[in-house]
Amino acid sequence: MSVYEAVIGLELHVELATATKLFCSCPNEFGAEPNTNVCPVCLGLPGSLPVLNARAVELALRLAEALDFDVPDRSIFARKNYFYPDMPKDFQISQYESPILSDGRLEVDGATVGIERAHLEEDTGKTVHMGGGGRIHDAEHSLVDYNRAGVPLMEIVSRPDIRSAEQARAYVTELRGVLKAIGLSDVKMEEGSMRVDANVSVREAGAAEFGTKVEIKNMNSLRSLGRAIEHEIERQSAMLDAGERIIQETRHWNEDDGTTHGMRTKEGSSDYRYFPEPDLTPVAPTDEQRAAVRGALPELPAQQRSRLVALGVPEAAARTIVEAELTTYTTSATVSTATTADVANWVQGEVLARVNAEDADPEEKLPAARLGELVDLVAEGTISRAQAKEVFDQVWGTSKVPREVVKDQGLAQVSDEGELAKVIDDIITANPKESDAYRAGDDKARGKLQGFFIGQAMKATGGKANGQLLKKLLDDRLG
Repeated sequence: MSVYEAVIGLELHVELATATKLFCSCPNEFGAEPNTNVCPVCLGLPGSLPVLNARAVELALRLAEALDFDVPDRSIFARKNYFYPDMPKDFQISQYESPILSDGRLEVDGATVGIERAHLEEDTGKTVHMGGGGRIHDAEHSLVDYNRAGVPLMEIVSRPDIRSAEQARAYVTELRGVLKAIGLSDVKMEEGSMRVDANVSVREAGAAEFGTKVEIKNMNSLRSLGRAIEHEIERQSAMLDAGERIIQETRHWNEDDGTTHGMRTKEGSSDYRYFPEPDLTPVAPTDEQRAAVRGALPELPAQQRSRLVALGVPEAAARTIVEAELTTYTTSATVSTATTADVANWVQGEVLARVNAEDADPEEKLPAARLGELVDLVAEGTISRAQAKEVFDQVWGTSKVPREVVKDQGLAQVSDEGELAKVIDDIITANPKESDAYRAGDDKARGKLQGFFIGQAMKATGGKANGQLLKKLLDDRLG
């Protein structure tokens, strides 16, 4: 059996965060009653004329600055001709030869993935197949909802620089973070505002030529994307080992059985009969527009991670916090004694667990300043980590203040060195056998006996003694 290498390119279709559709004033919103956000333009009625949404151009320029795209002086729209019931004009207004952005790049875990192009286009409507399994082959009849027709899309096409399912997931995760950070889209895959198609081929390792690519559709999560690509690599490799020929086609990913299924032979550009859209003028961004966008560009995910790491947060924790969009919350909670790393530990642990479980806004449930106060209480030795978890449970989702809870419930640790030294001395005197064994024992024996002495001290202080200070006093006397 030969050793094969995967060659993967990804196409992201992202709904832009505009108030209205791309070429008309209909609302761009998810979840409205079917066929209520429509007008003559997005229904393709005779005599209606499109007008380009200026906000969509601004968002494209933001992406150009974020991913180092080239922006041509002039880009044009084209008609992409094909028939499908959810596209009333029988053509889609898109861009082909002259996209608004070209030749960008994205750094992903130390590797650069090239991005061939990003272009604007309108979305199609939605066909709902009724009956059976919701697929066209099983349907009793189909309904069409044109609310999505005309919604502005940005199609972002990577170069075939990706070599594994894991790298594909990492690319989409990083790109998704960039798109969300710059306000281009809410990138909710579950609502269809970000959709990913994968072009996958395999070739013998070391070969220069690409194999025959297959396009995979219907991947509705990052997990599905990874599973689909892994399956397709295995399928194509097995076919080549068996001497079979791979055909260029579009395949449908089935989440239930974990396989791809053939849909149709893959179209080429000639099948769409592209020609310039006669009702729209060329897009020509000015230097002033680009400068304005550049000056307002927010901090990108990679920059956020670098800033957190520079503040002492471990790389893995920084990645988790940035992906959860909790960077600002984390840094805002770093207020006094505790370090950003201390705060980050709470954010990626207790806070993120609650946010995910409750789908909550952490600033509403526990303002960053109050989290910082809680972490400070641990850092300054007022309460232990275990006590802090109890306080966290009491203040989350309430108006309670951590220091007041600690004071009202008498939770503060005993950290007076003189007071604790007397406690340790009394325990050593009362337990001469254990004290002698501690002095003479190896590290393992000392570890066990340390637990005994600390337990006795905690019992004597009602569990309020500062554990770290107890260990220091014990070592000073028996070391």
